[in-house]
Amino acid sequence: MDSIELARLTHEELELLEQASVEQLMNKPKMHKERLIVEQRVASFLDQIAEKSQYLLDLYKDEDRSRQNEIQALTCNDDLSEFYDRLKKIKDHHRRIPNEVTIPLSVSSFLKDPNVELEELETMFRGDEGLGKYLDLHSVFNQFLNLKHIKKVNYLLYLSDFDNFRAIPLATKMTNEYLEYLESFQKYLESFFQRSKPLLDYQELCRIELAKFDSMWKNGEISGWSLANETDQVKENSAQLSSLHCLACDKMFSKQSVFEGHKKGKKHIKAAAELAAKGIHENEHDSLAQAKLLKEEKHFEQMKPIAQGEMVIIAYIKQLTTEREDTKAHIERKQALTDKERMEDALETFVDINEFAEDEEEEKIYNPLKLPMGWDGKPIPYWLYKLHGLGIEYPCEICGNFVYMGRKAFDRHFQEWRHAHGMRCLGIPNSKQFHDVTSINDAYALAEKLKSIVKRATISADAAEEFEDDAGNVYSKKTYEDLKRQGLL
Repeated sequence: MDSIELARLTHEELELLEQASVEQLMNKPKMHKERLIVEQRVASFLDQIAEKSQYLLDLYKDEDRSRQNEIQALTCNDDLSEFYDRLKKIKDHHRRIPNEVTIPLSVSSFLKDPNVELEELETMFRGDEGLGKYLDLHSVFNQFLNLKHIKKVNYLLYLSDFDNFRAIPLATKMTNEYLEYLESFQKYLESFFQRSKPLLDYQELCRIELAKFDSMWKNGEISGWSLANETDQVKENSAQLSSLHCLACDKMFSKQSVFEGHKKGKKHIKAAAELAAKGIHENEHDSLAQAKLLKEEKHFEQMKPIAQGEMVIIAYIKQLTTEREDTKAHIERKQALTDKERMEDALETFVDINEFAEDEEEEKIYNPLKLPMGWDGKPIPYWLYKLHGLGIEYPCEICGNFVYMGRKAFDRHFQEWRHAHGMRCLGIPNSKQFHDVTSINDAYALAEKLKSIVKRATISADAAEEFEDDAGNVYSKKTYEDLKRQGLL
């Protein structure tokens, strides 16, 4: 095929890909899975656009001069002969393949089978990621636990605090294991971006953060890396270090006069003689100070990739704030579930696409009062909304100030995972005595009251038990045991 025709065909494909991308982005998916499928389609279209655009640029460069030769052949004086030669080639082609079916290009030419897209989507994520709703940091968490000088925490606490790099000791940060941990963390987040947010240009985000990091690192503005500023201080004070530092005694002096007086002392003379016996003279101090400075600079450069990795991870996590909070809530809920409920929850994640697919041409439901949806997907009647008191808010401080709409939902939540987890965090049993208790202070007060009641009941039971001696005298259990212990009975 001629290069001119190839360029025309590529331009047509680019226009169709742009049109397909616009049509997909015009859709407003209601379900999470639908949104992922649409974004994956658009990301695929964008990759094809970039690839074909590069192919067009190569065609227009015309390094083999084929395009220029074709244009010259079309613009020569004998253009009719060139026309008939091309016409003959076309007729010969159709004569050889008379029944060839030509399918015109359209937007649908670039779309995959929906079943194939769904299968690819489900195999793209791990089980704990919930099709991109949650983060699965278990492998990274295991690497974190294997680091030295690290306080052992549970997975839930790690999710809340993994970006607090200032709490990690410097001795741990300077190990190869910590650098591998940061690299694994960054690779996972980039992989998660590719799968759950394919339209987010995380590479551009990384480039911006690295450019910002370089300027901040030079100025010593990176939080948690104060040692970076010490190198500049070493450079500024290197001259003073060499003039006021005693190499033999390894001491620093604040004044030159004190330093000169120190040199006349017996202790210094003895230390200088020992140093000379080793072949080191005090006039070599400048070179040793310079060696110390170079060592500090080398140590400083070793810190740079570690601080760089931490800054990139923090920038990535800012883009995943919602997923992080949802992951913590998901883990809390799973901890309160039984094994059977956990299995049922895992099965619900991979529902069939027909269960959530909706007609694209369906009209938007009119719901100005924002009434809850019924079983048929339509707003419930207003009288039913008022009957059940669904407009009344019931906040629960134990559940993290979560608000329940309606008395029925409020009563039911006392036996659900959120309230049970909150009571477990308070160290209080979630028994029926605490029904309708939503305040943390009230829960603690009731728990103390119940403990005192149980204690009084135990004491009264001991007091009700009576003992009789040989003379027929009746005593309480405590009095009888005291008298018997003293030998009075």
